Amino acid sequence: MTHPMTRNALAIRHVPFEDLGLLEPLLRARGYRTAYLDAPVELITPEVALEPDLLVVLGGPVGVYETEAYPFLAAEREAIAARLSEGRPTLGVCLGAQLVAAALGADVVATGRKEIGYAPLTLTAEGHDTAEGRNTAEGRDSVLAPLDGVRVLHWHGDQFAIPEGAVRLAETPGFPNQAFAIGSHVLGLQFHLEADHTQIERWLVGHAHELASAGIDPNGIRSDAAAYGPALAEAARRTFDRWLGGWLDR
Repeated sequence: MTHPMTRNALAIRHVPFEDLGLLEPLLRARGYRTAYLDAPVELITPEVALEPDLLVVLGGPVGVYETEAYPFLAAEREAIAARLSEGRPTLGVCLGAQLVAAALGADVVATGRKEIGYAPLTLTAEGHDTAEGRNTAEGRDSVLAPLDGVRVLHWHGDQFAIPEGAVRLAETPGFPNQAFAIGSHVLGLQFHLEADHTQIERWLVGHAHELASAGIDPNGIRSDAAAYGPALAEAARRTFDRWLGGWLDR
């Protein structure tokens, strides 16, 4: 089903190859104009963050707390906080989720560990079903339910705390906070659900130094992308469709 072109989605991008990926065609199919703001070199203000109908904050290889080295992060966090205070639909991915969490007052810290590659999530009770659904005979699947048993792409070393008022949706053995939601309009994902496995080579080259420093063979990620990417892409589309349908079509 297509929709009139009446709404806008803005993606805050930190490195060119970490883009909207699989999410972009889903938004366009719903009639959304998509645009990028490159946070390191373009001005971001609360007014800019408040304007679009949907704000997507994408990933990147810096930490929320590195504001002395990367001053744009402070302005970005302030802009995101302004949007969240107005209850505006916002999706955060990896660094983006960490910025959303920080804007809501939650701690974001370096763990000294790396979680990079394709591995499954463990969904929490809320990750399987909405809070409302667990108390009914029929139940209601949460937006992350399609990811149950699916290997997702992890690429991070930092960890966010769950913001006050948010619901924790997923975990892995090394990183207990993998996803959170506030109502139907805010979703934070530590993992890269948007990443297109057919474009993984861009990630391998862009993050070559990080992979080498962590002793990770890019061939392993490359082969896992081929093996697990198609199933992840289908689960990602279903997950994004559930979240977008939760508020965009109202």
